Amino acid sequence: MGHRRKQGRNVSGILLLDKPRGLTSNEALQRVKRFFKAAKAGHTGSLDPLATGLLPICLGGATKFSAFLLDADKRYRVKVKLGVTTTTADTEGEILAEAPVEGVTEQDLRATLARFLGSIEQMPPMYSAVKHQGERLYKLARRGIEVERTPRQVDILQLELRGFEPPEFEMDVHCSKGTYIRTLAADLGEALGCGGHVTGLRRTGVGPYVESEMESETRFVTLDAVEQRAGAEGPEALDTLLLPLESALGHWPAVALSEDAAFYLRQGQAVVVPQAPTQGLVRLQDPSRRFIGVGCILDDGKVQPKRLL
Repeated sequence: MGHRRKQGRNVSGILLLDKPRGLTSNEALQRVKRFFKAAKAGHTGSLDPLATGLLPICLGGATKFSAFLLDADKRYRVKVKLGVTTTTADTEGEILAEAPVEGVTEQDLRATLARFLGSIEQMPPMYSAVKHQGERLYKLARRGIEVERTPRQVDILQLELRGFEPPEFEMDVHCSKGTYIRTLAADLGEALGCGGHVTGLRRTGVGPYVESEMESETRFVTLDAVEQRAGAEGPEALDTLLLPLESALGHWPAVALSEDAAFYLRQGQAVVVPQAPTQGLVRLQDPSRRFIGVGCILDDGKVQPKRLL
């Protein structure tokens, strides 16, 4: 029996989707894929249904590079209510404990935020997608089962207090991949002695894509806008909303290859490139300055292909 061919358009690029509250990341992904009639699509890191904001969707060839966005730093705007601890560390959980917050001052809060900067350890919450013996933790949690978890080290690069009106405060968070914002809020509340949970969460940045720095024509696109344009003009009209996949790697230096170097790289061989960086990841461009993939600099200075189109 022959393999069934994939149905859909061979469209390639990155959509900066503004995920609405109430949808899972996979539900949002499947809708985008359907509106574009795309043969292949994937997202670059889940957002809770409670959360809104940036969910980059990779279509076609861009899916080969989605791992680089998965590994990228993230940014969030977070609203936290102090004095109430819940099972899920957000508004969807059951209340576990309540405590007064009258004694917590803005000075206390700022001092506590400062303590959480840098490398910290986080315990993955039971309501998370981490697997235990092949099963997602949140599925176990829904059955009332709690299991031992191993703490993870994450990096909190920036915590900026935006406002404090007890019992609630709002902050901007810039963090490494794998950071649990709900856990961060709960840990901050515990450190303040009153507990706390997330009441609002918006992802404002993934790697080079930062909401406050985007030009108007590349702002995050809502699901409603995608649906309306697809319905009015057809899926091909949506292609103008896509960013080139190289935009996800714009913070890496570009290496221009000669025809010979490009040929050998495509064969999987490391090559010498004059004036190339001495370390790290690079964008590879052919002699016409077209993006052809990602490479890394070896200890001997050669450029090694890592992921090619």
